Amino acid sequence: MSKPWTTEDSEKLYTLKGWGLKYFGINAAGDLTLQPRRDPDHSIDIKTMVDDVVARGIKLPVLFRFQDVLRHRVQQLNETFRKAIAEFKYQGKYLGVYPIKVNQMREVVEEILEAGEPYQFGLEAGSKGELMAVLAMNGSDNLTIVNGYKDDTMVRLALIGVKLGKKVLVVIEKPSELDTVIRVSKELGVRPLLGLRAKLQTAGAGKWKSSSGAAAKFGLTTPEILATLQRLEAEGLKDCFKLLHFHIGSQVTEIQTIKDAVKEGARFYAKLRKAGAPLEYLDCGGGLGVDYDGTGTARDSSMNYTLREYVNDLVYTIHEVCQEEKVPEPHIVTESGRALVAHHSMLVVNVFGAIEAGSAPIEAVESPDENKAVKEMREIIKAVTPKTLSECYHDGLQLREEAYTMFKLGFLELADRAKIEMLFAHLCVEIRSQMPKAKYVPEDVLEMVKTINDQYLCNFSIFQSLPDSWAIGQLFPIIPLHRLNEEPVRRGALVDITCDSDGKISQFACHRKAGGILPLHPLKNGDPYYLGIFLMGAYQATMGDIHNLFGRVNEVHVYEDAEEPNGYYIEDVFQGQTVREVLDDIQYNEYDLAKMVKSTIDIQVKAGALKPREGVDLLNAYEAVMKEYTYIEHNGHAAAAPSNDPPAPAANGHAAPVAQPV
Repeated sequence: MSKPWTTEDSEKLYTLKGWGLKYFGINAAGDLTLQPRRDPDHSIDIKTMVDDVVARGIKLPVLFRFQDVLRHRVQQLNETFRKAIAEFKYQGKYLGVYPIKVNQMREVVEEILEAGEPYQFGLEAGSKGELMAVLAMNGSDNLTIVNGYKDDTMVRLALIGVKLGKKVLVVIEKPSELDTVIRVSKELGVRPLLGLRAKLQTAGAGKWKSSSGAAAKFGLTTPEILATLQRLEAEGLKDCFKLLHFHIGSQVTEIQTIKDAVKEGARFYAKLRKAGAPLEYLDCGGGLGVDYDGTGTARDSSMNYTLREYVNDLVYTIHEVCQEEKVPEPHIVTESGRALVAHHSMLVVNVFGAIEAGSAPIEAVESPDENKAVKEMREIIKAVTPKTLSECYHDGLQLREEAYTMFKLGFLELADRAKIEMLFAHLCVEIRSQMPKAKYVPEDVLEMVKTINDQYLCNFSIFQSLPDSWAIGQLFPIIPLHRLNEEPVRRGALVDITCDSDGKISQFACHRKAGGILPLHPLKNGDPYYLGIFLMGAYQATMGDIHNLFGRVNEVHVYEDAEEPNGYYIEDVFQGQTVREVLDDIQYNEYDLAKMVKSTIDIQVKAGALKPREGVDLLNAYEAVMKEYTYIEHNGHAAAAPSNDPPAPAANGHAAPVAQPV
């Protein structure tokens, strides 16, 4: 007998310890838990929290933000640098900045600034809109880094910040920007604080590895850096050159790449310092990764290092180079964003139905007059063994194609075609069930099996809530919020409610034994089934679109509080968009639309097709939808997937409805 399923088995299956970083766990009841400060004595039952939110009338899907996690991430990054600086007797400080492009939501930026206040933690901007927000919000003691392409207006904004007494450093990304800075600074009568971005030879690692190297979009080559230094000296602005910046891409997966880049960047700093540049800061850019799949590897959705290793390598490498070159050690700046905000955000979706692989609303009952092709397909299914997987699959493929040809030519009846399709699906399921016993499984059979997983229907839009999953194949951890003390015997893909074939997730972060397919539980009629999608805090908030006019989801901000009954309190609830609001975003006025519908109703009333009272009711019903949430009106209760098991008796004692035979 196999041993009973435990919560520890679920932790391994969903690689929870890898990506959860001790913020998430599973309690004895099988519910997922949150430890906002990684303290097991202060744990929040996430399923209880979701039930609470639903009971308050807040409809799913809901985006939860755990502000305590965000604060803890900021504190941990800064404290790790402080420990490394003390350990290596480093002479400079760590002065980090948060690049708000990663998540520009005001409540996120405010939380980071508040948590980072003891560390002089600053902000980075890369556009006029971002710089407007940063100039207003960032403190005078914190660094403000200005990256990206800059026109006169953006440079003027930055220099206004300098006149206001703020430490605003304009980073020159291309040679022509220096002309703009010099001209505008003379117009305003202010001496700028300048940085240069070096184009390193060291290439990045991961999806964004092209951010560095010779073909990188931003940065100055070595000759351009020297020419810029000469120009600054000629203009009497050499003393304004305070910062050297480099960046090797987001989500750097390989620690050796980071070490190589830092060594090259530190060498640039040292040589420029020896050449007379009064540099104070070395900005190592972003790149600190997030282990989305929990494997701790150099794969695109993971990272083969820890925060401590990353920080130690930065501090030690810069220290070593400066010691060799006998130059002062600079203040270290990083632009870590993803690693700060990813863990604080979770999307909860309700599953409202499932389509089981190989299931059908009717049965392929054997009959004496069925076509010979149907009989042959039945024989192929009977012949499936671990040794005949490939042969049976190929025979079934050929027979199905022959059946389709016969149907086109009029030699196959509709009922027999339906049987062929159902039996072929059954053949694929049977092959999948025999695979674990096979010594060898051909590649085409493996690919086939990937296409026959269950489909769980979820109330969300991938285009709005998970744009990186759709656009670049980013993996996000997805795990049931409850029933984790039960074995998840299903394997499935998640299908959203958009009418787009791309609206699904079919690759997942889970243990390799799951084959990259999400382990799920069978649905129970009448019981809710909640899934949590995690590590969503970076980039997803402002990159989502309104494809199919599904707007922003409801949002809830949660804080830990041991004095509260369930260990938390809800500080803010932000309502998701209504139908009226998303229509207004694309220039549809609700009153104009209602007027058009009323005109159509009036025509029908005059023609006698509708009574006046009916017309009024129809218009009221139409207008009422304008106020509704754009997502499916559902209380989280799931419809069970079709099953091949014998039908259970209905509540009235009669047999429940069964699939109808063909």
